[in-house]
Amino acid sequence: MTDDEHCAEPFCYADGDEVPPGEKQHLQHSIGETYLGNPIEFPITIINGSHPGPRIFLSAAVHGDELNGVKVLQEVAAEYDPTEIHGTIVCLHVLNVPGFVAQQRYIPVYDQDLNRAFPGRRQGTTASRMADEIYRQFVSQCDVGIDFHTSTRHRTTLFHVRGAMNNQEIERLAFAFGTNVIISSTGSDGMLRTVATNDGIPTITVELGKAHRFQPLLIAKALNGVESVLAEYGLLPDTPVDWPGWYRVIDANDEKRWIRADVGGLVDMEWGPFPFVYEGDPICTISDHFKRETRTVTSPVTGLIVGFLENPIAFPGHPLCHIVQTDRSTRREIEAEIRRGEFDGYGTAHSLE
Repeated sequence: MTDDEHCAEPFCYADGDEVPPGEKQHLQHSIGETYLGNPIEFPITIINGSHPGPRIFLSAAVHGDELNGVKVLQEVAAEYDPTEIHGTIVCLHVLNVPGFVAQQRYIPVYDQDLNRAFPGRRQGTTASRMADEIYRQFVSQCDVGIDFHTSTRHRTTLFHVRGAMNNQEIERLAFAFGTNVIISSTGSDGMLRTVATNDGIPTITVELGKAHRFQPLLIAKALNGVESVLAEYGLLPDTPVDWPGWYRVIDANDEKRWIRADVGGLVDMEWGPFPFVYEGDPICTISDHFKRETRTVTSPVTGLIVGFLENPIAFPGHPLCHIVQTDRSTRREIEAEIRRGEFDGYGTAHSLE
């Protein structure tokens, strides 16, 4: 992508509305109606730079209870001035407005997953119509994208990127964002990142923490990642691209595993203070209500805990944690960072607060 592709031109949307070069506009764009016939509007910020350059979209809350990304976009929208931007930043603050209002993952009533509805259809389901408006008016006009997520309720996830790393542009984007862990996967049909990438708009998913809350540590790391991407793609030409020091690319199908409960009961997590365990280390205990029987679950490998159960009860087969095995060089890097006090991972203990 070069500056000549989008030469300081207006960003046009919605049948003729536009944001001229050198302007920042905060918008409320209609993507549907309530039962009462009132418009459902989702918030957008368009920062159209004074200088030519590529267009990047940032999106959050495609699942309505995933809030960390909402805060990231609020900060991006407030921080950057059009005079410093070479290109355009499109902040799609809350994609799933009905879910966000209800603080639910899916669109209420019919439990439709907006992140399986892209690119959408004008005459389709509620989710499909919303996806069509979002994609057609905004996403399709961009050159690259970052979609922010968290884990679902009762679980938490390590700060990491997901994307199809066999795609060179996805590889460039993922490395520029600068997480230590990258999970390589193509994604499912109807996912925003999958559809956009297949349409020539390389897009990654950023996973950060828990649903239903703001987590300042992870939000700050995500803001650093956004700035690094803006630098990599020339929107901030005088800003250096960040580098995490070490990284691990994981194939989603081969190199990670869920550890599952073999018995039902009450779960006490035992790992910590860092999300790094050695083979044989205790991960958790599962006990009955009388504490007469206690089962200790140990790690089958040396690696990183990239996700874990927060709801302290489990059935047999229930996922307890998600472990990524580390090779020797990655293990040494992590051990060195722990000794220096530089390894944050989830932060200390079992919390991302």
